[in-house]
Amino acid sequence: MTQKLFDITIAGELNLDLILYGIPAEMLTERELLATDFQVTLGSSSAIVAHNAATIGAKVAFSTLVGSDDFGRLAVERLSVVGVDTSHTKWHKTIATGVTLLLPHGDRRHILTFPGTIAELTVADLDFEFLLQARHFHLSSLYLQRGLGADLPDLLRRLKQAGLTISLDTNDDPDDRWGFPLKEVLPYVDVFLPSEDEICRMTRSSNLDSAIQALPLRPPVIVVKRGSRGSRVYELGRATDVTPVSVVPLDTIGAGDSFDAGFLHAYLLSKDTITCARVGNITGALSTLAPGGTEAFRNPELRDPFLQSHRFADLLML
Repeated sequence: MTQKLFDITIAGELNLDLILYGIPAEMLTERELLATDFQVTLGSSSAIVAHNAATIGAKVAFSTLVGSDDFGRLAVERLSVVGVDTSHTKWHKTIATGVTLLLPHGDRRHILTFPGTIAELTVADLDFEFLLQARHFHLSSLYLQRGLGADLPDLLRRLKQAGLTISLDTNDDPDDRWGFPLKEVLPYVDVFLPSEDEICRMTRSSNLDSAIQALPLRPPVIVVKRGSRGSRVYELGRATDVTPVSVVPLDTIGAGDSFDAGFLHAYLLSKDTITCARVGNITGALSTLAPGGTEAFRNPELRDPFLQSHRFADLLML
């Protein structure tokens, strides 16, 4: 078998997150509302997975489309500096890089996104041979990456035939319709990584177990992220709850994507799915200890003691 260059390849959206803290949940118009703090961090679900997976040791490649602007350059640089291969980045000459404005209100938040190039990446922009240099393909933000749309099921079919495993985290559907291409791509997915809220909304179900039963097709492994309640793994007809890591969160932005990064890193080290979920709970919790989805991973004085205290390396050696 040919040696692969990467563990994970991601075709994803890339943007910065602008985070304003302390803005009231009910925002009056024609008033100047003052924030208590402001942060600029690497945003976008796909990029958070890529960045954090690379930080904890995975070999990651990232294919994306950004605008020829400072936001795009800074976002690509944030990935490159932690070792993510960004050599297949494409730069759009006329459309600006997307951006997300986040307004946290405790455990809830307003999320305002200008799609920009996020919605413009197409399958034609991807180098298929480059994607084949990885053992695994991950896709986030199914309903934001609208340019992939019609050609995505065929891309996943070809990747699957070439021997790659595939994971999917849909993230939110801004239209709350949960239609095409979910049903069309699920047959190719090995690991499905929704949050509890997302899977209940996509299936119009009132509880998690009903939502699992209502899926149009059940991938071999479904891992549901449940925030402070940890995660639940559905595999081989069994449901297993995986205990959360107890922290006092500063910011929950990107916690689900950080869970994905840890889970997939362990998964590609051939760990059992319960161990993978335990690793995901650790990385998801770590992300909540600093603003945005990647800042805790960029800070070794915070990251390394936290991972050590939760036996992160030991889990990966089991």
